[in-house]
Order: sequence, then structure tokens, then C-alpha cells
Amino acid sequence: MEHPSVEMIFFLVSIGFVAAFVDSVVGGGGLISVPALLSTGLPPAIALGTNKLGGTISSLTSSISFLLSGKMDVRLVKKWFPLSLLGSVAGAYTVRLIPPDFLKPLVIILLIAVTLYTLLGKKRPVRPTGPQLTGKIIAAGALVALMLGYYDGFFGPGTGSFLLFAFLLLGFDFVKAAGNAKALNFASNLGSLVTFALMGNVNLYYGIPMGLAMLVGSLIGSRVAIRKGAGYVKPLFIAVTTILIGKQIWDLLV
Repeated sequence: MEHPSVEMIFFLVSIGFVAAFVDSVVGGGGLISVPALLSTGLPPAIALGTNKLGGTISSLTSSISFLLSGKMDVRLVKKWFPLSLLGSVAGAYTVRLIPPDFLKPLVIILLIAVTLYTLLGKKRPVRPTGPQLTGKIIAAGALVALMLGYYDGFFGPGTGSFLLFAFLLLGFDFVKAAGNAKALNFASNLGSLVTFALMGNVNLYYGIPMGLAMLVGSLIGSRVAIRKGAGYVKPLFIAVTTILIGKQIWDLLV
């Protein structure tokens, strides 16, 4: 593995902090961290795998914060956690089957699509009485957990936003929806990280500095999410994501 320069470590730490902070509040931190890792010259599969190291640390930290604050439906999360993990293992293994020359353009297309969804998607109103979880809703949620787990293992960016949206649809308030989403996101990050690591697609020299910065960013971001919500982070998210995706398109075309 190539050792990163001091400048590269500073870049990874800065991006990791911002990505985890944003992810803890609104989700979509991978839309920042994956393009950043690609911009370092890592092959797409290794960039995705390395991102999972930081993502696992970040989502675990946020999950603990939400759990300790009582902002998580533990009984519901326990039902869907194994499905999210299982789906992510299958998704990460799929990456191995795709040629690298095809994977990078696909990653860029998915980044753009998920960014547009995150920015333009409308938030649903929260039911003041809270969610009414019938058997059908629990079964549908299990399928969503499995599918989004697969998506997170295969690609990843935006999974937190999709999960947050799903829990909002069920009628959870914003903060509790974020707590539930973080727990399932941790499951899918963990499953895919182990799979990528077994395939040799995790760069520890890049992943550990970014992961430590993401730990700090997720701690601060989750506290902000619990206290204030997400609205003010959106301009930062738009700016950073646009710059990084733009660089990937430029590198691909030039």
C-alpha cells in the first residue's frame, strides 16, 4: 500500500470530518468522502472499500450517540439490523464482479443521481401521533432494509438519506428517524467493510486517518442533529459535493 503524504493526510482528515458531520445530520456523507477518495487516485473498488472503514466508525459513533439519548426505536432496529447487514455483504461482493474500467463511470453516474435525489427530494410530514407499525409495514420495512443494505454494500453514498426518508414515511420524528437510520447504516457499513477487507479492497493508510476524523465529525454532528436539526448544513453539503463530483467528471473527460 502507498503511504500518503502529509498534504494527503490533511486532505483526508478535513474531508472525513466534513463528510461525517454532514452525514450525522442529513445523511449522504458518502457523497463527499467517495469522490474525495477517488480524487486521490485509488481504484474505484478500493475507494469504496476504504470509505467503508470511515463510514463504519462514523455510523457506530452516531448510533451510540442517538441510542444513549433515547432517540432510537431499539425493538424495530433489532428486527431489521441483520437484513441490512446481509444485504450489504451481497452488495460488496457484487463490486468484485464488475470490471474497474466500467465501475468508475458507473460510480460517477450514481453519485450524481443520488446527489440530485438528496437535494431535490421532498420531505414528508411527520405524524404527530407517531408511527403505527402493522405487520405489513414491518414486512415492507424488512425488504427495504435488505435492498438498501445491498445498495450500501455495492455503492453506498446516500444510504443514510434513503433510510432517513423511509423512517420519516413510517411517521417517526426527524431525530428518531435519524437514530434508526444510523443503526441500520452501521449494519450495512459493517457487513460491507468486512467483505471488502476480505477481498483486499481497503487501504488502511488512507482509511484510518479519514476514519478518525469521521469519528470526531460524527460525534459533533449527531449532537447538532439532536439539538437543532439539519437545515443549515445543506449549503455546505451542496458546495462540497458539487466541487468533488465536478472534479471526477473532469478527470474522466480529460
